[in-house]
Amino acid sequence: MTEVADVAADTRRERIVSMVLEHEFVRVTDLAGLFGVTSVTIRADLELLDRQGSLRRVRGGAIPARPTRQAEPSFEVSLGSAAVEKTRLARHAAALVVSGESLVIDAGTTTTFLARALVARPELTDVVVFTNSLRVAVELEPAIPRVTVLLTGGTLRPATHALVDPMGALMLDRINADTVFLACHGVDAVSGVTGVNLLEAEMRRRMLGAARRHVVVADSSKLGRTGLAPVCALPEVDLLITGAEADPGTVAALRDEGLTIDLVP
Repeated sequence: MTEVADVAADTRRERIVSMVLEHEFVRVTDLAGLFGVTSVTIRADLELLDRQGSLRRVRGGAIPARPTRQAEPSFEVSLGSAAVEKTRLARHAAALVVSGESLVIDAGTTTTFLARALVARPELTDVVVFTNSLRVAVELEPAIPRVTVLLTGGTLRPATHALVDPMGALMLDRINADTVFLACHGVDAVSGVTGVNLLEAEMRRRMLGAARRHVVVADSSKLGRTGLAPVCALPEVDLLITGAEADPGTVAALRDEGLTIDLVP
């Protein structure tokens, strides 16, 4: 572990979850020193994350959360998973965006990294972003007014900080954006692109109809996986951006179906 002092509370908690997943046990005293805060603050963080199901609070520190019946991990846990790979994918996706472009950005952890990557491109101007993600909107806030951010509205799903129907798709039905960046649970040669939640999958289908270019950004663990909720067939995807760690056989099967794939090292 390296020193990461003076970070915002939400960022600190995301990193704590990531450290717990990586090291399997972290101590309160170690975290306090790493983040430059008191042990009282770290204990409060761990108690909050325990209530959210992101980790399990134990005497002296925290361990990974116990497996549950919930098929969908919390947003915070997913954000810490494969963070290095997701950062690479996000930078690659952000490089596709040009000034003056209109975007639709889906709710998800990889798309949250994409929002950060867009903010890190100060030369981008006059970009309009439509999103159903509270997290994406907050990440993009530092880029205003270079980037105009519009939230779809709708009902909030706490698990992913996503806005869904009812009312979630009204804006999407009235726009013609240049590019949509979609997150997903899985990309499979037979099942296509899938999610785990039916309401979010419906929003993603509306997003596909609201943009001309369809880009799926998914870390390599998502390839070959199938979720409960269908989003679209592979022919509807113009580009899949994933990590070079992806299984070669799975990549070959997807390409055999005509899918264009960027493998990001």
